Amino acid sequence: MSDARVGRPGRYQRSVGGLVAALVLTVVAVGGLVWLLGLFRSDLEVEREPVDYLDEIAALQGAGIEPVYPATLPGDWVATSVDTRQGFQLQMLTGDDEFVGIVQDRAEVSALLDTFVDEDAPTTEIITVPASVIEAWQGYEDEGGDTAYAATLGEDTILVYGSASPAELEDLIGRLTTDPVED
Repeated sequence: MSDARVGRPGRYQRSVGGLVAALVLTVVAVGGLVWLLGLFRSDLEVEREPVDYLDEIAALQGAGIEPVYPATLPGDWVATSVDTRQGFQLQMLTGDDEFVGIVQDRAEVSALLDTFVDEDAPTTEIITVPASVIEAWQGYEDEGGDTAYAATLGEDTILVYGSASPAELEDLIGRLTTDPVED
């Protein structure tokens, strides 16, 4: 005869409490490991690649579209994105990594402000920029310090907005044109 006991679990008593304790211990160990590894890692900085927005503008103009765009960008600014899925959008970063965007769409000013600035962005002063494709621009500012300027060109609403200073946005507005891109 055999002395083995058939149908009995191992040497220790299994319980739900033991299972929960093991799971908690595992989560704490993994969390501690992630924290420890984080001590030795520098912050990850992702730089957005600049895009040649003038090539994109030339392609749009070749397709019969007349986007409002800056003929040149201020000193150390870079264009980071051109999007034509809904209207026309150009996104840029200033030398201080402040965001600036231009939107050209058939939507109402209030709809563009709701989407890109703030739902309740109060109006500020109207600025006049004689060198721009549009001379008069209505100003807006949200509670977070973002500034926006809007104007109408034909059936399109043009919105210039971002976290850059109002002076920087006004400088950009002075560079706006619809002229064909020079080769």
